[in-house]
Amino acid sequence: MANDGPVEHGYPHLETVRAAITALYRRLSYDTIQTFATSVLPADVAFADTDDLYLGAQRVARELVRHYRLPDARLIVSFREMRHAANVELAAGPEYFVELNDRFRTHRRDIGAALAHEVMHVYLHRLDLSFPGVRDNEILTDTATTYLGAGWLLLDAYREDGASSQKLGYLTPEEFGYVLAKRALVFGEDPSVWFTSPQAYTAYVKGRELARRDGQQPPLTAAGWAGRRRYARDRRHASAGPPQPGVRYAFSPDGGGRLRVSFPCPTCHQRIRVPVRGRVRARCALCRSVLECDT
Repeated sequence: MANDGPVEHGYPHLETVRAAITALYRRLSYDTIQTFATSVLPADVAFADTDDLYLGAQRVARELVRHYRLPDARLIVSFREMRHAANVELAAGPEYFVELNDRFRTHRRDIGAALAHEVMHVYLHRLDLSFPGVRDNEILTDTATTYLGAGWLLLDAYREDGASSQKLGYLTPEEFGYVLAKRALVFGEDPSVWFTSPQAYTAYVKGRELARRDGQQPPLTAAGWAGRRRYARDRRHASAGPPQPGVRYAFSPDGGGRLRVSFPCPTCHQRIRVPVRGRVRARCALCRSVLECDT
């Protein structure tokens, strides 16, 4: 969180942001990402000055846990003086302890933004998805928070004038706008109607321009012959598998000469991958549901 200091602008992390979006699709699958078509709504994370601080923070945390489909996760929120905006202890669960900066005691409208980032840390921890290095991993977290429907809160927390400034997260305001626009193009959503910060809207418009230019670029322009052949092969393999009503199966080799099958969890839609070896018992890493199936 920057306060009374300069806010970085532009797109210095764009390569990592794009890699983060690609990593989300690879780990979650297209079908799972489609379940996040509806963003967190302002009314669900609203925090009035008259609300009890701790009860209100727990309520917002529960709403974000529900949005990310983490039913077996309980967040315990506390406040203390600290350098960063927030911190979460990533343990085995199901309880996770989140600390928020004491500043949020009087800036309650931004508690939802801080919690959105910290709950995403729990989500990615459950997925076992991370980038090497603290900086890149935080960029992954901001990108995932935004692309999966809660990051507009982080951009709306950006405010800047001649006397002071505030920004949450590791992305620049324009990069938040870029990821929001990428999401909007996929789901047909207009997040700008939720902004209370005029600076957030300006950053979103700038990011949207870059996202639209991305869509005008022809695919695989920088790929050679081998890259295009590999892309075509992957597309064919992605659609392989026995058809069954209501379930999308995908088969792939595991590198050891055996075949693996993946299918969506009926509770949270996260894809589960198991070896093809008869009847198996698997636990979803995300929602902790236990499933038994014949492979």
